[in-house]
Amino acid sequence: MTTKADVPRPGAPRWGPPRTGPTWMIMTLACACQFMAILDAAIVNVALPSIRRDLGFTLTGLPWVVNGYLLTFAGFMLLGGRAADLFGHRRMLVAGLSLFSASSLAGGLAAAPEVLVAARLAQGAGAAMLAPATLAVINVCFTGERARARAFGAWSAAGGVGGMAGAVAGGAITTGLSWRWIFLINVPIGAALIVLAMRSLTGTRTGRREPLDLIGAVTGTAGLAALIYGVMQSADHGWTSAHVAGPVAAGLLLLAAFTVVETRFAAHPMMPPRLFGIRGVAVGNGMLLLFGGVAMAMWYFTSLFLQNVLGYDALQAGLGQTPAAVTFVVVARLAATLPPRTGARPPVLAGCALLVAGFGWLAQAHTGSDYVTGMLGPTLLVAAGIGLTFPTVMAAATAGVPEGDAGTAGGLANTANQAGGSVGLAVLASAAGARAATEGGDSPAALAAGYDLVFLMAAGLSLAIAAAGLLLPRRPRG
Repeated sequence: MTTKADVPRPGAPRWGPPRTGPTWMIMTLACACQFMAILDAAIVNVALPSIRRDLGFTLTGLPWVVNGYLLTFAGFMLLGGRAADLFGHRRMLVAGLSLFSASSLAGGLAAAPEVLVAARLAQGAGAAMLAPATLAVINVCFTGERARARAFGAWSAAGGVGGMAGAVAGGAITTGLSWRWIFLINVPIGAALIVLAMRSLTGTRTGRREPLDLIGAVTGTAGLAALIYGVMQSADHGWTSAHVAGPVAAGLLLLAAFTVVETRFAAHPMMPPRLFGIRGVAVGNGMLLLFGGVAMAMWYFTSLFLQNVLGYDALQAGLGQTPAAVTFVVVARLAATLPPRTGARPPVLAGCALLVAGFGWLAQAHTGSDYVTGMLGPTLLVAAGIGLTFPTVMAAATAGVPEGDAGTAGGLANTANQAGGSVGLAVLASAAGARAATEGGDSPAALAAGYDLVFLMAAGLSLAIAAAGLLLPRRPRG
């Protein structure tokens, strides 16, 4: 892996490796941005009771402290990715960090529920600018097969650590300081990352002078946001309610219009159809949709099992998941060395085998299970499976993409994963609730039966991912 900026070849397009600093600095920037974006999706969960007490949230309004962030994070990612290609990766990183930091400051100082929800919506939009830009930077700066694989392993591990650190960090900060510092701590971190971005990346953008596809941006972003909003409503209103069916139908119609616009009418489409001619992009994004549900089954529902069945508090549950998080980080970094030698298929198939075994074991847990044999053992298997699978699939979904489309490909991959997670959570939660209801309601035994069904469904999703993995290119492209 080189440590100095690449020198452009004579006659090369103005778009090139967008860096001026050493690769360790660029990798630190990409991983820190990903860590912060994912961390803030989870860190507020433990603080919700304190937030409700201090700001006077209603029971129906409180979930939007979480959902507001997730909605704009997933809904604006496609737009953020294309904007990174058209306006420059450094520019979008700095803009995203600025919006994220400013909205964090507003959230930390919020004196009313409406202000905090608005701040969380803006935070999610900032994260949607960050995430695809970091993927684009990795894709363009790390062009060697082995270096690129290692970079994706580190980036994936940073996101995994961010997700798992949320419960522990949220509990510690809320207990030791105040829930407000969950947001305020982002301000100095964001400022430091802005400086790092300015020092390590150049201000280049694509050599093309394409206008932003406004019709595609509106239909695509509004369609994703409406679809995800409707799915989020399913937990409170049920799938047949107008609160769910209306937004979901509107979202699907808008996404259908987006597809027509992009394939037939747009001169410079926001989502170029040519990307789906790359097998890794098409197959990888389909796998990421499924993978979102697998990740939710692991991190979200095992936390609920630890709390609602085994009686742990939120901080203990976070600590109980720490060994799995460490396993994921270690395996993801080691797994990054495999695809350049073996191709994507062997790591994906091996990872899916671990996922099926781990979820099958988790599905045997019950109220009498102890932590070591009921949770620790199977979650270590699942975490190792995720560590093998996720960075490999993410790399495959963005490989072989022209440099000028790197941000778009990153936005698409992140959108697929986030949308899959949102839909997966809603479907799995509905299944768990229905199963628990048939077993007697909200007793620990009934809840355990619902969670066990979720783990079996996750094993089925893992088998589907393995089947799709057989369609990946034999050797990674790019």
